[in-house]
Order: sequence, then C-alpha cells, then structure tokens
Amino acid sequence: MEHIQLLPPEVWVYVLSYLSTEEKHTVRFCCKHLKNLVDHPSLWRDYTVVLSDLRRYTYGFWDTLNYRSLTRVTVRHLGRKEWRRLVKFLPSLSTIVFVDGGRQYKEKYLDALSMFPDLRGVGVRNAIWDEPVLGHNLAVQLGERLTQLSVCNVRLPNTVQFINSVSHLVNLRYLLFHQQGEGYGLDTVRPVPCSVFHNLLLNLTKLKHLSWGMKGEPPEPLPDDYFSPAEPDQPVFCYGGPVLTTLELVDYPETTLSENALRSLTSLESLSVRYRYIREGVECRLQAWLSPLQHLKSLTIIGGNSLTTYTTTIPPSVTRLTLRVAITLKDMDSIAPKVPGLEHLDIEQNRSSGSLCRRIPMLFPQLKTLRIRFFRREPEKDLLSLHKLRHLVRLELIVERSFILRDYLNGHPWPSPSVQGLISELQELSENRITVITTMRQRNPLRECDCVWEGD
Repeated sequence: MEHIQLLPPEVWVYVLSYLSTEEKHTVRFCCKHLKNLVDHPSLWRDYTVVLSDLRRYTYGFWDTLNYRSLTRVTVRHLGRKEWRRLVKFLPSLSTIVFVDGGRQYKEKYLDALSMFPDLRGVGVRNAIWDEPVLGHNLAVQLGERLTQLSVCNVRLPNTVQFINSVSHLVNLRYLLFHQQGEGYGLDTVRPVPCSVFHNLLLNLTKLKHLSWGMKGEPPEPLPDDYFSPAEPDQPVFCYGGPVLTTLELVDYPETTLSENALRSLTSLESLSVRYRYIREGVECRLQAWLSPLQHLKSLTIIGGNSLTTYTTTIPPSVTRLTLRVAITLKDMDSIAPKVPGLEHLDIEQNRSSGSLCRRIPMLFPQLKTLRIRFFRREPEKDLLSLHKLRHLVRLELIVERSFILRDYLNGHPWPSPSVQGLISELQELSENRITVITTMRQRNPLRECDCVWEGD
C-alpha cells in the first residue's frame, strides 16, 4: 500500500487508462486506494453502462456510478416505475439508449426523458410502439435540448407523424432513422414522402450527421431533389437544407435515388452506402454521386455494383476507405492513383483478390491502419509484406465465425498456431510498431446497425 501511494494519483490514473473494463474491475478489488483511483471520472468518460431490472441494484452501486460521473446508459426491460428510479439515482444522464423490453409500448412510456435536465442524446432500438414514440408534448419539451437522436429497427404506428415530431428538435446535430415497419401488417416500409422529408431538413438547420434507412422501394423513383430541399420564397433554386458533413444510406436499393440525388450536398466529408441488393442491368449511381463531393474524406461502400463502375470518380481527398465488395488486384491498381493520401483502409480478402498483402505497401504507402476480412481462408505468408508500410500502427485481421467454428472442430482455434507465428514474425520485422488485433465476426455484410454516435 505504501509503495502505491509513492506515485501521484494522476500518474496512476494515466497508467490505469490503458486497462480494459474487466482489468479495471479486477484492480479495483485490490485495496481501497486502488478502488478510488479506478473509479476516477476521467477513466469512465466515454463508458456506457447497460442497466436492466433496476430493483436489483444496491445503493452502493448507484453511488459508484455517480462517483464515476457516468452520463451514458443503455436501459433494457424497464417498467415505467423503474424510469422514475433512474431519474432519482442518475439525474445527470446526458445520453439514454432504450432497448426493447419485450412488449408493445405506448406514447407516455418515454415521458420520463423530460425529467433529465442534461439530456442531449436519445436512442430507441428494436421495439414496437402502439402509439407515437415521440409525442408532440415530449418533442416540444426536448426541442431545444436534444442534439442526437437514434431510432433503429422500430415499428411505428405512423411514420409521417414521427418525422413531423422530430422536426421540432431544432438543435439536432445527429439523426439516425432506420425503420423496421409501420403498423401491424406485412413488414413493408416506404420512403418518407418528399414533402415531409423536406420539412424535416428545412427545420433541422444544425444537422451535421444523417444516417437514413432506405428499406423498401416506392412505386416510382424518388425525385431528384429528395435530399435537396429548396430555400422557401426564393425566385430561383437555392439549397435550404442543413450543411451535412456525414451521410449514411442503409438498406439502399439502387433504383430509389437518381444520379442527381446528392448534387447539393457538396459539404459532405463522409459518405457511406450500405446496399440491400443489386439488380442486373441497373446503372450504378455512385459515379455521378461522387463527382461533386470534392471535400470527401471518408468513403464506405458495402455491397452493390462492381468497383470498376465508380473507382475513377473517387475524390483524391479521401483518406479513409472501406470497401466491403468483391475486389481484384486490378481494382486496387485503379484505385491507388485516385487516393494518394489514403491513411485508413478496410477491405475483403476473397478468391478473386489474389495476393493483396503483397501489393498494398506499393499501392498505399501512407497507410496508418489496415483492416482485412478473410472468408474461408486464413492469412498466409504474404502477410509479412505489410511490415514495409512504414506508417502502419494498427492491423486488424477478421475471419467469419463459421470459419472459426469449423476450424475449431479440427483442433485449430483462431488464431491458429500458423497465424500466431506470422503475427509474431510481422511484429518482429516492424520492431513492434504494428499492433495486431484478431477478431471473429458473423458474416452479415449488408446489415450492420450499432446505433452509436461520436461526440461532436
């Protein structure tokens, strides 16, 4: 104990910041002094605690959360009385994400949100509502306070009513809306009507980040100006929507938007398109979309058409590129000259990719982080070529879970001894400059929705 107190508390806090959550909790049980150090608020600033059945938590538990100054929670299976308990014990919450409690909800269920004076972010995931999620009164009460709203995989009684309520949240900077369905019929979703969507964009003048679900198709393609509302009362067209810096289109079918859909969003710095499916003979819109986006820094494409249809129009300003599509060495050769300053790359290693690891150092010498997803195979010896990337500090190797399970049954858990050997050799060649992370994930490239946001 005396040796621990020889170092100033701020030094210990800095050291403890490198520990995982599990490791922090282990250290916390060593002694009272370490317990107080581990609970320092700076170590839990971005931490989100998951709560359910609030009756089982002790007063000591709530005191610990308050001492850590936690401001973000995810709540599960809470009754209306338990909401009042949350208000009592954690009144300073700034972000609350509500996850399905296993039943249908009425309008008044979230009324307790107005009782948190510091509330800035709200999320609702995987739930069914009998009545409006965001009633008019609650929208008015939160109108000046909320800056972040995330609604994902939620079945609504009336989508138009919900969007009109969101239009009252005039200080929103981040909006995520991925709808599951409407009413109790078939699981069908239609895009929000153009006039309603324009009203939303014209009211949310501070909006910077928009993640919009495009599930389902309208009887006819959406109009060219769907993402480009005009400034009211102007004699000629003048874009009146918010200055978006981030746009994500989820479950996007290629036929829904026109080539001119993003013509007014020249302020975009990040574009992500997650295709739901593609149709043979349908022209890819990406080539036309990318042309005016000369300030784009981050581009993510998941699924969709062949890379050759749009690689020539990727803006040279892009420094972060994610391509979850079939990729060949020829595709990589055509992309590299377009993005000379690329620093972050996320790609797939598939049957047609050839020896990607051998080519990457020559094509993208400025890379700082690299993520490679392997399907039905493990990394091979050409992985060692990555030590030639002089700026690389983080490498993530991902394999699909089905491959892991099959390999595990053969007596080779992930990462296998051969891959472990390659990783050790790579780190030795790079003088331990490269941190290598191995991950296994379920194969589901077209549907990922974490409903999280980064602070502004």
